[in-house]
Amino acid sequence: MATVIQHLWFRADMAGALETYVRLIPGSAVEWTSALPADSPSGPAGSVKIAAFRLGDQRYRAIETEAPWSFNHTFSVMMECEDQAEVDRLWDGLSEGGEIQQCGWLRDRWGLYWQITPRRLTELMGDPDPAVAKRVAEAMLTMVKLDIAGLEAAAAGK
Repeated sequence: MATVIQHLWFRADMAGALETYVRLIPGSAVEWTSALPADSPSGPAGSVKIAAFRLGDQRYRAIETEAPWSFNHTFSVMMECEDQAEVDRLWDGLSEGGEIQQCGWLRDRWGLYWQITPRRLTELMGDPDPAVAKRVAEAMLTMVKLDIAGLEAAAAGK
């Protein structure tokens, strides 16, 4: 069976990004880093850096070299959090130097998009009562950083 590994392309400071990600996300580690020793289509010898790393239970590879494009919303990393403290910690750490957006979305300082989501949101959105799910969705759409207490209040009709 094939192995699925996400691949990220950084324009600069891949090492800084990976250090931040593995510090913030439990169970994460940089497995190895290297620089391509010979000229490649992506740049001269030593200018292209590559890495293998894990974020939680997901495997990634990364490359750092010049690119004519940057990350966008078509690829993002979703972090499903157990509680508000974890939402707050990841939100603060990943949004530092980046850009915050609606509905739990942020773009970190390296340009990668993240959605920091409490597990409780998924549970509430799956409520068998469609009115509850609708209220929760409407509340979520008004939030920037997602707030579990606010989502639960919306579910309860408050």
